[in-house]
Amino acid sequence: MTDATIAAAPPAKAASPARSALADIWHQFRSHKGGVVGLAVFVFIVAAVYIGPYIHRVAPNAINIRDKNQWPSMTHPFGTDNLGKDMLAQVLAGGRTSLAVGFTAMLLALFLGTLVGVMSGYFRRLDGPLMRLTDLFLALPLLPLLLVILMLFRDTLRAAFGPETGIFILVVFVIGITSWMHTARIVRGDVLAVKSQEFIMAAKSSGMREYRIIWRHILPNVLSSIMVSATLGIASAIITESALSFLGLGFPSDFPTWGRLLFDGANFLQLTPSRVLWPGLAISLTVLSVNYVGDAIRDALDPRSLRR
Repeated sequence: MTDATIAAAPPAKAASPARSALADIWHQFRSHKGGVVGLAVFVFIVAAVYIGPYIHRVAPNAINIRDKNQWPSMTHPFGTDNLGKDMLAQVLAGGRTSLAVGFTAMLLALFLGTLVGVMSGYFRRLDGPLMRLTDLFLALPLLPLLLVILMLFRDTLRAAFGPETGIFILVVFVIGITSWMHTARIVRGDVLAVKSQEFIMAAKSSGMREYRIIWRHILPNVLSSIMVSATLGIASAIITESALSFLGLGFPSDFPTWGRLLFDGANFLQLTPSRVLWPGLAISLTVLSVNYVGDAIRDALDPRSLRR
């Protein structure tokens, strides 16, 4: 090959940098149409309940008897209740409470489940007692247990923190301590699989402390399962809070939540069915969208999909 041929040869293209793991996960997430639609719906609901009150400037507890039991109109897009309260304002205010309960209870359940799962999977001597404790909680009838706890401690917390804050703390605590078991089982299984890997053996051989191994090597490798449990935990917490409020054991009537709005509107179903339609639709869309997002995250974090 002559020097002229070498000089005329086009320069080789630089190798394109490999996509980061986060970009791969986002690419797989976008390929899940249900997850993308669910994320868009969930973001819309969150934005609506937090930004909506600045656009629809009607107090959720403002009473106007002359406008009671109205159907949806330009003035009241979702109608009014039997006291003339604007339903759109109440649905937005109830959404803030229901989402706050869902997120806070999910964080508590996620913390307890991850702690129990990691301790049970990593330390063999704790595996038996912690798993029997998990089985005990799984065997308990949760709804009667929730009702008993609420009846026992509701008045005490109301007196200590006020009617709204006390019930919020109690509902979040009750939902959190009865929702961590599935997360614990999932995390335990992942920890058992990761603990037998060579890099964990190498970390132990190097003299690294146990808590550093858990923090630096175990937790990052079970993070995908924790994230999926977090998304599903939000939906479960919202449903549980709505069920408790629908049974009349949640927040007081002047503190709207989606479940409380269903409870208050059940007696007026034939007169103004929209009172039940809008909070029920909000609960259904929120839970459904969160479940689709959880499915998409699970598929995106699947190592088999990341290798494609």
